[in-house]
Amino acid sequence: MNAQTPSSSDNTAAPLSYEQAGVNYDLIDPLKVSAQRAAAATAQHVAAHGFAEVAASRGESAYVVDVGPFYIASIVECLGSKALVADEMAQLTGRSFYEGIAQDTIAMAVNDLITVGATPLVVQAYWAAGGSDWFGDAQRAQALVAGWKAACDTCGVAWGGGETPALAGIVEAGRIDLAASCTGLINPKERLSVGDKLAAGDAIVLLASSGIHANGLSLARKLTERLPQGYLTPLTSGQTYGEALLAPTTLYSPVTEALYKAGITPHYCANITGHGWRKLLRHPARFTYRIDAVPEVPEVLKFIAQHAGHDDREAYSTLNMGAGFALFVRAEDAQRTAEIAQSQGIPALVAGRVEEGDKQLLIEPLGIRFGDDDLQLR
Repeated sequence: MNAQTPSSSDNTAAPLSYEQAGVNYDLIDPLKVSAQRAAAATAQHVAAHGFAEVAASRGESAYVVDVGPFYIASIVECLGSKALVADEMAQLTGRSFYEGIAQDTIAMAVNDLITVGATPLVVQAYWAAGGSDWFGDAQRAQALVAGWKAACDTCGVAWGGGETPALAGIVEAGRIDLAASCTGLINPKERLSVGDKLAAGDAIVLLASSGIHANGLSLARKLTERLPQGYLTPLTSGQTYGEALLAPTTLYSPVTEALYKAGITPHYCANITGHGWRKLLRHPARFTYRIDAVPEVPEVLKFIAQHAGHDDREAYSTLNMGAGFALFVRAEDAQRTAEIAQSQGIPALVAGRVEEGDKQLLIEPLGIRFGDDDLQLR
């Protein structure tokens, strides 16, 4: 995974913000914090059954319960609006993109689950359509099934079942809302990763993304209003804008499983999704995260940043910009971690380090700083 030469957008159009596209984290995040506080008050119910929650997992990407010989981790995640791009591209090209959409949905859950050190075990599906007719399109429905199974096979998880409601009046006709839940085991318990092991001197290893993944699609869809050819706008590579947006999200569990087999346990992990690189500030402690090298940015993300009028700071605060997952490991394990990721077909970059200091992320090649106030998830 090669480092990128810094560059800035030269687009002169009026900037298009994520908020203009319908997503305002300043409104969403306070609800998340309120929900977390209410949820914490329910921990007594776990204790009533003789188990204990891992309190440090609250505010992390997955919830962890101590059941004695091992931990159980769980998560539920929604795909978001990427299926709308697949629907539009199907109308424009006659092709089904739902195998990839299935992988996107599972990745949203699995990539969160593995941040706490879990091995994914079971996935459940939630496919809520705007009417029964959605399921009557055999090509599309079977592509969703095939892609779901293929992603489960890649992650080594069982597909336990799911729910397929027809929700006319709630979900728009002709559309589908996709989500997945995932349950996993942390065994042995020493693999638990909720941040207590993170220390100054740890290295930051970034795993490459395949593109936009499943975050930032509201912005990407809004951008088509500025493009005369919409989703069929050609990129330099020859792909259309729509095809590039629909590159399936990378599944990172094969990397974490390979690391455990090699005797490497990450001290912390971050799934870089909503909030872009600000997710590197997720750990509650006060550390400085100094980035010395940034990965190559996928073509489609450069295109979005340019045509949305984003400077580097806005782009890195919204999109993954080529890094889909961050591993915080001992400095002596950093290069081997990158090599193991690459052996799983995922480019990786030893990008920086953790230091004592103010809570901040410094992306030095781009002159970007994000501070404690730039991410409020707890």
